[in-house]
Amino acid sequence: MMSSATSKLRAFSAASVFAVAGVVVGLAAASVVFTTPAAAVEDDTAASYLTPFPEGDVYHVRIIGDTFADGILTGLVEAMGTDTRLNIQRKVSEFSGIMAPDFEVKAKAFEDAIARDPLNIAVVMMGEDDRVSFKNEAGRRVPIASPDWVAEYTQRLDRLMKAVKRRNAGVYWVGLPNLSRIDANEQAQVMNEAIRERAYLNGFKYIDAAGGFADESGAYSAYGPDLAGKIRVLREPDGIHFTEAGNRKLAHFVEKDLRRDLNQAKSNRNVPLLGAEAEQVKINPDNAVKTPAPSSPAADAAMTGQSAATPLVKAAKTDGLSAAASATADASGDQKADNGKITLKIVGAGGKEESTSVDIVRPAIPASVVALMARRESGGQAGDLLIDQIAGGLTLMTSIAPNSKQSKGKLSPTQAPYFRLLVKGERLTPKPGRADDVSWPAKGDASSQAPGAVPAGQPAAAPKG
Repeated sequence: MMSSATSKLRAFSAASVFAVAGVVVGLAAASVVFTTPAAAVEDDTAASYLTPFPEGDVYHVRIIGDTFADGILTGLVEAMGTDTRLNIQRKVSEFSGIMAPDFEVKAKAFEDAIARDPLNIAVVMMGEDDRVSFKNEAGRRVPIASPDWVAEYTQRLDRLMKAVKRRNAGVYWVGLPNLSRIDANEQAQVMNEAIRERAYLNGFKYIDAAGGFADESGAYSAYGPDLAGKIRVLREPDGIHFTEAGNRKLAHFVEKDLRRDLNQAKSNRNVPLLGAEAEQVKINPDNAVKTPAPSSPAADAAMTGQSAATPLVKAAKTDGLSAAASATADASGDQKADNGKITLKIVGAGGKEESTSVDIVRPAIPASVVALMARRESGGQAGDLLIDQIAGGLTLMTSIAPNSKQSKGKLSPTQAPYFRLLVKGERLTPKPGRADDVSWPAKGDASSQAPGAVPAGQPAAAPKG
């Protein structure tokens, strides 16, 4: 009996261990599934969510959905209707009844409309008529918010989202608000979970509309502060729709994210070399890249008044210099000063644009410096050029030429004594007796001589008799 009980206990313990291990593995898998996309979305948000260069420099904004979308359109036009960057369509692209029996017909018409009209920004809110049951393939009615109902709702919702995603637009998908009836509110929050998940996976921005209209305890309330902080009636008596003040507050949640993304896109427009040449000409015409016309030696000579065979600057003096520096050299070989200025546009947190000018200073360069920098080693005297910065921002250039004995077996520049000492900071091997010879004992010291040796300058001792 004892052995039987012991074996059962051991079996139970083993089963418990495997169960715990299974739970741990499941949690680890879940964390991988949900944290990996989150990191990707974080990386994406570091860049501009909206394209910095829309066609015609105008964003085409469309509001899509049911009667909820009508309220957003009213509030958004009031808030951003005067923004010249936006072309807000004054009519809602209607779509309702995701769970309706004729969903296939509605979805096909929706996909055609989305593909046909111009679109840069889409604001979507729907779901007023979606809290209805449906019949499955077996003819049985599936209750609302059940697992099968949620699976079907998610599949239909994802089809609509993918139709919008194919336009590469910035999409702001607004969730359902909290509702007055407890059972209806629970169903709406189940739908919000599906909307949030699919919006996340499709790269859309999810706007939470439920939290902004709840009271202090998180429950439904028809009253609340408007944008000015005054307590107003925000919800209609049906407990679903919004009043005029409520629609303005609902649109504010979209406006807040939309303004931030528009400012980010505007800031990215001013990043040098972000766009193509045509876009850079549009936003920065003064610093646009200008392609020079092809020229010939004869044409250049005609402009300068010299013959085609006479170079403007001797090759020995301009060898190794850039084309821009050579173009500013005069007949003496001196490089003239060529100062420039660039203007940077900075967009602050409030969207205010400020311009800052930065001077680019290129001082004049004497002909001697030009010759020193452009000199090549020839069959004559060979040497090395040292360039270093000294106090005060000055540049020190020194040419070190070895003597004739050293030039026969010249060391590489990195092995030369001056390079090892002044540049690399190495300590050279001292010569015996030189000031930097700190070896001990020093040669010639009495302590370093052998026992019995007579120091220099002293007579030898007489041997003992």
